Parts: sequence; structure tokens; C-alpha cells
Amino acid sequence: MEQHILLVDDEAGILDMLEIVLKKEGFSQIKKAQSGKEALQIIQDFKPQLIVLDIMLPDISGLELCMELRKETDASILFLTAKTSDYDKLVGFAMGGDDYITKPFNPLEVVARIKVQLRHQRIYSAKEQARILEFEDFSINKDSCEVKHNEKVIELTAMEYSLLLFFTEHPNRIFTIAQLYENVWGQLILGDEKTVVMHISKIRKKMEPDKDKPKYIHNIRGLGYKFIPHKKGEEQK
Repeated sequence: MEQHILLVDDEAGILDMLEIVLKKEGFSQIKKAQSGKEALQIIQDFKPQLIVLDIMLPDISGLELCMELRKETDASILFLTAKTSDYDKLVGFAMGGDDYITKPFNPLEVVARIKVQLRHQRIYSAKEQARILEFEDFSINKDSCEVKHNEKVIELTAMEYSLLLFFTEHPNRIFTIAQLYENVWGQLILGDEKTVVMHISKIRKKMEPDKDKPKYIHNIRGLGYKFIPHKKGEEQK
């Protein structure tokens, strides 16, 4: 596991215990701090995905430190504290905490809570990445409907964008003109195939490196059209 974890507590024994348990669970990128000042220094170079934070620190309240950390990082923050009231927990969440464990605690519970937070991060990250489709020469941001060709925004009409998005979401599949019209325009084609062909031609002009030798949208003679994805960093055969 390559996730970076920062442990912040003024008790060296607690830090050492958590570090040992985490390493047994496969976590190797771990930093420890015994004060707020030390924690803020560490995160300048060490970018944690999760921070275990004691509320009672010698130089600053863990709640105040949480607010300072939030200016620098979106890492999940798991509070450790001897305070057990619901009010204290609510304050911790309001300050930017993601989870709350009271002392004394079972170190295995802390590890389990850490794993839950990191799993949520991975799920969220995967969903975010799925909203952006990246290829060798262009990318599509599905949230903003923005298409960039070699990092420059290109202007597409609504139907050009819809057609391109349909192709990219169905790579390596051959579609007849009638199928493209039905799926993108939402109705059966009534004898006029020029609409689809014209839109494909316009897309090629705007984003194909060589519109006369299409790289992405290929015409499979007698069958239809197929989008061939060329991903960044992939060797093309």
C-alpha cells in the first residue's frame, strides 16, 4: 500500500504503537509528529492521504490544527481524543474532521477506520477519473462538456459533442449510420444519411491530427464507423 499516513500525538508510545500495527497491515509510508508545528512542517513535503490527529497537543489544539491542515490538504482526518461528549464530536466534524475515536482505543479499530477512509477515497477518485476521458491528442470532461485537443479547448456543437462522446464511450465497436442516428439523435433515420456523415466530417476537421487519414474515427467500408481509442502512454501497434 502506497498511501501516506501522518500520525500526530504528543505521546511517543501511542505513535510507536500505531506505526507498528500499521506496518503489520502493509502500510509503509508513515510519518510521526508530536506537535502541531512539526505536523505542519511535515506536510510541506510529505503529502498524506490520511492524518490521525490527537486533539490535545502541547502547542496548539488539535481542532485548531485541523483548520490549519485543511488549508494545505484534503486528506482524511481521524481525531483521537479523550473527550467523549456528542458536542465534542460535533465540533470535531465541524472543524473538518472525517472520523472520531475516543481514548483509550483498540489500535486494530484505528487501523480498520483508516482502511475505511482510504477505501472511500479510492472509490471517489475512481468515480472522478471516470468523468474525464483522456486520449493521446484530446480529452473530454463529461461534467463541463469541454473537449480539449492538445490542451486547447475546441468548439463543438451540441450534436458534435454528443456524437463524439458516444463514440468514446463505445470504443472498438462498429456502428452503422442508422445506429448512430438512433443512439445520438434519438430517432430512427429516415433515408437521409448525410446528417451523420457531415457531423463526423466536422469532428474530424476539428480534432483529427490528419483529417484525410483519420486516427480515431474510422470508416469501415460497407459496415459503418468505429472509434479506435489511442490512450496516453500506450504504444500503438
